[in-house]
Amino acid sequence: MRVLGIETSCDETAVALYDSDHGLLAHEVYSQIALHAEFGGVVPELASRDHIRKTLPMIRAVLDRAKCALTEVDGIAYTAGPGLMGALLVGVAIGRSLAFALDKPAVAVHHMEGHLLAPMLEASPPSFPFVALLVSGGHTQLVRVDGIGRYQLLGESLDDAAGEAFDKTAKMLGLPYPGGPALAKLAEEGSAVRFDFPRPMTDRPGLDFSFSGLKTFALNTLHNEGHDPQTKADIARAFEDAVVETLYIKCRRAMEQTGLKTLIMAGGVSANKRLRARLDELAAHRGYQVRYPRPDFCTDNAAMIAFAGCQRLLAGQQESLDFRARARWSMEELTPVA
Repeated sequence: MRVLGIETSCDETAVALYDSDHGLLAHEVYSQIALHAEFGGVVPELASRDHIRKTLPMIRAVLDRAKCALTEVDGIAYTAGPGLMGALLVGVAIGRSLAFALDKPAVAVHHMEGHLLAPMLEASPPSFPFVALLVSGGHTQLVRVDGIGRYQLLGESLDDAAGEAFDKTAKMLGLPYPGGPALAKLAEEGSAVRFDFPRPMTDRPGLDFSFSGLKTFALNTLHNEGHDPQTKADIARAFEDAVVETLYIKCRRAMEQTGLKTLIMAGGVSANKRLRARLDELAAHRGYQVRYPRPDFCTDNAAMIAFAGCQRLLAGQQESLDFRARARWSMEELTPVA
């Protein structure tokens, strides 16, 4: 089955073509970073308008690259949530309309399920069951995964997601948008011993997260210690170390609590080198397996949407003509795939 995937949940327009027999045939991602940079963050209306301009030309480009005619596509998968409502509606409307015009099945894909399944696109995909750390700008979650659509939420952020905290702290430090990668780069120049930031919610039981207070701690340190370049680098390093160690501790607890031996990490923050190295240490010390998607598939992309949609289409699931987008959508509401 050949499935065309469309992703427009936030500030990346992405299209991909996935074949159930031959794997990923082609994919393309267009980032709106330059569009939103002058505002220091995503402007929803501008994001929606840019998706409208970019989606159809990108569909043509991906199909051309795969040497596949539109009529040879067997199904359409599109991100239906969670995300920015206006941005989602672009992909939902285009995807469902294409499927209707071609008389092909369409399926709505949960954005975070796409991230969770992104490691399945690699040469050695993980086997179920496993624990997933989903860590991005909008979500920080630990999930027990027993199969596609069989998800148990173990813990989540009670306020800012880790990626959101990265971006907001970077903005405090005067770093350019997008802030997360810029902060990680600045942290490479910082001291690991000058500042000791708290590891929030690690001194109590449970697997929930909270990064809002850590962001405030960084702001207070900046006000008290000054704004010289080395101090900013040291704050960036202390902040990154605190987030990484907090995620490490919670992942270790989740593995111990579930008794599972495989951990996967996905989402934009999963590209962070220090976090990957720390989880690799956890795997080495405890005999676990840790799997990540390649860097291209850490951030928003349509390859993961096409793959996730393909699994649901193969199971006979499809969307009715009464389609909708969802700004909020729990993965625990999803229908399991046999």
